[in-house]
Amino acid sequence: MVRKHFYEMNPLFYKISVQKEICRRRLKDWRSSEKIANTISREILPNIVKGHSSILVRKLHGVDLQLQENKRVNIALACQKINGIVIQPGETFSFWKTIGNPSQAKGYLPGLVISKSQVGAGVGGGLCQMGNLIHWLVLNSPLEVTELHHHSDALFPDERRRVPFGTGTSVFYNYVDYRFKNTTGQKVQILVWMEAEELCGELRSEKEFPYRYKLIEEDHHFRKENNKFYRISKVYRIKKDRITGEQLEKELILDNHSEVMYDYELIPKEQIRQ
Repeated sequence: MVRKHFYEMNPLFYKISVQKEICRRRLKDWRSSEKIANTISREILPNIVKGHSSILVRKLHGVDLQLQENKRVNIALACQKINGIVIQPGETFSFWKTIGNPSQAKGYLPGLVISKSQVGAGVGGGLCQMGNLIHWLVLNSPLEVTELHHHSDALFPDERRRVPFGTGTSVFYNYVDYRFKNTTGQKVQILVWMEAEELCGELRSEKEFPYRYKLIEEDHHFRKENNKFYRISKVYRIKKDRITGEQLEKELILDNHSEVMYDYELIPKEQIRQ
């Protein structure tokens, strides 16, 4: 028998636990000397480091489509807070310090949330997609990720996936944050906007960086272990000289071994290994 934490026994206890973590994070930030970026500029930096887009509404197995539709509203509100933010050298970008509390009073709607590998609904849900987009931009740059929380399990089958599996991030106000530091010698800027059925974003800088980056996924497959299926792969980041194209580094950034939480019948048979 698995012993439950006290906050799992009663919704009130859960709310108390969440508030405790929120207060703890606020105290930690108050004590920190970290400088958080907070300048929004409508003047766009000239150089595009990386651009990307992701589909806003996907038909996820077993998920109420209305939660996905509500996500459009939540993402639009978050775009208003993030678009144009400039991160000076030495500053840190904080997802939640930039967006603030995604409350109902601010117009946020119930969207898809994931907690302890369980899918549910919560006000402000769906903002993980914004975190995923920003993280992907940062992975394709020399910026330093300082806080990242991976989804540990494979919760849904692929639906028009454009990036390697596992390269997203969890966010939950305010203590499950996503942060990166500008360790370069120049300003960088994040642009985010919605266009048709997609969330779009760009990471920009004052001038080109000397290197290009590329992420690749290798040895992707599914394997059954003790009557459970796991999604397995390795994700590498390749660093190349911008001028010569010479590969300078191949860094393992993610070693996926994620339990499949959806219907096993949806696993492509040709991707299963013994």
